[in-house]
Amino acid sequence: MNINELKLKPIWQMTGEEFLYLHQNSEQKTVANPSITSPNKKYVYGILGIAQLFGCSMPTAHRIKKSGKINRAITQIGRKIIVDADLALELAGHKTGGRR
Repeated sequence: MNINELKLKPIWQMTGEEFLYLHQNSEQKTVANPSITSPNKKYVYGILGIAQLFGCSMPTAHRIKKSGKINRAITQIGRKIIVDADLALELAGHKTGGRR
C-alpha cells in the first residue's frame, strides 16, 4: 500500500503499523506555509504579552494597542491577540534594523 492510499483510508480502519508508517513518512513530505509559521518569528499573546514585550503595565499595553502604532504586527481573531514581537518593537521605535 502506498502513502496516497493510506491518506485516503480512515484512521479507524488502519493498523498501528500503517498509522505509524503514514505518520513518519507524511511529515517529511509536508511543507509548512511560511506565511503562517517561521522559525525566526517570535510571537507574544494578548495584552499581557504586549506588556511584557514593552516592559510596561497592562493599561499602558492596552493604550499602545489602541493607539494603532503596532497594528501591522497584530493579528486578532475574536478575543485572541497574536503579536509579531520583532515587528511590534520596530513599529514602536524600540528596535533598529542594525547595530549601533
